Amino acid sequence: MARLLFLTGTPPDVRGGSGTFVGISVLRRALLARGHDVDLLAPAPGRSLSLAGRLLFNLRERDAVGRLRPEVAVGFDLDGLFLRRGSALRVASLKGVLADEARYERGAARSRLVVEAFFERAHVRRVERVLATSAHSASRIVQDYGVAAARVFVVPEPIEIERWTEALRSAEDLPREKPSILCVAHLYPRKNVATLLAAIDRLERDAVLRVVGTGPELPRLQNIARRLRLGSRVEFLGHVPFARLAAEYRRADIFCLPSRQEGFGIVFLEAMAAGIPIVAGRAAAVAELLGNGECGVLVTPGDGTALAGAIDRLLGDPAERQRLADAGRRRVQRYDAPRVAEEFLDAIGLTRTPSKEQLPPRA
Repeated sequence: MARLLFLTGTPPDVRGGSGTFVGISVLRRALLARGHDVDLLAPAPGRSLSLAGRLLFNLRERDAVGRLRPEVAVGFDLDGLFLRRGSALRVASLKGVLADEARYERGAARSRLVVEAFFERAHVRRVERVLATSAHSASRIVQDYGVAAARVFVVPEPIEIERWTEALRSAEDLPREKPSILCVAHLYPRKNVATLLAAIDRLERDAVLRVVGTGPELPRLQNIARRLRLGSRVEFLGHVPFARLAAEYRRADIFCLPSRQEGFGIVFLEAMAAGIPIVAGRAAAVAELLGNGECGVLVTPGDGTALAGAIDRLLGDPAERQRLADAGRRRVQRYDAPRVAEEFLDAIGLTRTPSKEQLPPRA
C-alpha cells in the first residue's frame, strides 16, 4: 500500500470548498478504503483564504514531502506550486482549469482567476504528471498552459453511489404541490443561472425552481427574480446540509444547470444518481459528461427560449423523463468512487501503466 500526500488551499467543507472539496474528499475516502495512507494538508474548516493567504499556506507547506515522506505528492489546482520534491512523484490535479474559468467571469472574480491561473500554469509546468477531470479540461491544460499532452491524464470526478442511494432512500419527503426544478451550484456568473431565471419566466407549465447554493452572483440573481416578478416560482435556499440536499434531489422532477463553462460538474453526477433527468448547456465538459445527450437535454448556453422549451417539453413528457433518468442511473456507475480511485492510481503509476484514454466509456 502507498503513502500519498494531498495538498489543497481549498477549505475542507462544502460551503467554502464547493465541488473541489467534494471531489477531493470522496477520492481520499475511496483510497483510504483500499488501504492507502493519504495525508491531507488543508486550511481549517470554514476558513477561506485570500490569494495571498493561499500562497503563504503553500510556502509554509513547501517542506511537507520531506516531513511526511509520501511516495506521491498531489497538489490540487495551483496548490503544491512550492513543494520540494524529495523522493516523491509530484502530481498536479486540476479540478477546473482556472484560465478557462476566467474567460466566463467578470469583475473581481475574473481578476482573481487570471492571477491564480498564472500560478496554476507555473504549477503544472514543474510537476511530473498532470491530472484533468475531463477531456475538455485536458485540452485546455495543453493549450492554455503549454503542457505536453503526454503528461496529461484524464481522471474523472468520483461519486459515492452507495452513500447517495442510502441518503436518497432515507431523505425527508418534502411537499410536492407543483413540479420542482432543481439547480445546485456555487453561484458564479459562468454558471449562467440568470438565463435559467429568464427561462422560468417563459415557461408555459407551472413549476417551482429551487436554487441551492451561495456565491457572489446570488444578490444579482435575487434582483433578477424580483424584476421578473417570479415570486413563489423561485426559491433561493442558500447552503443546505447534506440531508436536505438529498431531500431536494428526491423531490425534483428536473435538474437544470445551464453553465457556460464546466470543467466537469459533480452536481450532474448527483442528479444522475438521484434518477433525475437533466437539462444543461452544451458547453465545455457537459456534453462529454452526459454522453452527448444520452441522459440529458442539451441546449445552447444563454438561450433562455430554448431552455424554457426544453424544460416545458420534459415537464409534459413523463415517459421521456423516465428514459433520461434510467440512462443517468446507468451512466453514473462509470463514476463510482472505487472505480475512479483505481483510475487515479493507474494515472499516478501506482498500479498499471497509466492509460491515455481521454474520453470515459459510455455506460
